[in-house]
Amino acid sequence: MKFVDEVTIRVDAGRGGNGCLSFRREKYIPKGGPDGGDGGDGGDVYLVADAALNTLVDFRYKRHFKARSGEHGQGSDCTGRRGDDLLVPVPAGTVVSDADTGEAIGELVEDGARLLVARGGTHGLGNTRFKSSTNRAPRKTTPGKPGESRMMRLELKILADVGLVGLPNAGKSTFIRAVSAARPKVADYPFTTLYPHLGVVRVGPDQSFVVADIPGLIEGAAEGAGLGIRFLKHLARTRLLLHLVDVAPTEGEGDPAADARAVGAELEKFGQGLAQRERWLVLNKIDLLDQDARKARCDTIADALQWRGPVFRISAATGEGCEALCQRIASHLESRK
Repeated sequence: MKFVDEVTIRVDAGRGGNGCLSFRREKYIPKGGPDGGDGGDGGDVYLVADAALNTLVDFRYKRHFKARSGEHGQGSDCTGRRGDDLLVPVPAGTVVSDADTGEAIGELVEDGARLLVARGGTHGLGNTRFKSSTNRAPRKTTPGKPGESRMMRLELKILADVGLVGLPNAGKSTFIRAVSAARPKVADYPFTTLYPHLGVVRVGPDQSFVVADIPGLIEGAAEGAGLGIRFLKHLARTRLLLHLVDVAPTEGEGDPAADARAVGAELEKFGQGLAQRERWLVLNKIDLLDQDARKARCDTIADALQWRGPVFRISAATGEGCEALCQRIASHLESRK
């Protein structure tokens, strides 16, 4: 399934039903008087968060949504039926804004949350409403009003507790495969991850957290290099970032400390507070180093970065150190609730 995280749609609320012009005409009742009923209100349009959805791909094929209009009033003082509301399911984490003005309308974070995006038109009045002591046979009615119509921009920011950042081939996808049931593509070439993946990491019977894996960043991503930074917005709601670094890059592929600084610079350029968010350094692929050289190599990288936060040594390929890291993450998230 294709991953889509931005889309523009149009929503039209229902029109209100017209009021009815009618007079009561029955045998033996020569002066029945007016009996035209009011119309029904138009239906509203709501967006509803659905945790079962994780992409906006359905909106690529249908982009116009219209609620039902209210029915017209009828004789015998019958009021028209109100138009049914239209409920449009969207993934949890969707941010809604007006496509024309850019005005923020709201966001849907929790499963089942509703957001009113277009209000239905009000009903028209039947001629019964206008009868009086001086106007016994009014022929006046009012039409129903049109419902709201607007173009909206939907932007998905996936919900996760922990986000993974790093260069392509730093082992982010391998890590999420090792600690969860997610199965992103893994290969020995860059940019195997083309869109975000979510994985649920269970560390106990009733304890778990969600990890988001996004495509790797390279120097110049803010200017569009590689896959750019368009997927960084999916880390906006995370509480912790794991910065994965390859401790044993192939000869000529770069220096781990310099590569880590380049990723940090891209986070700074992106803004939205990602560079200031708590970030742990995860030195990956230690299985490629001799047992005796691992600690020295990792200490050298951390010292070069002048890293002040937690540092972890793991091998996502073999699973070494992954369980301890996940336990530490779970404890940290629990303490920060």
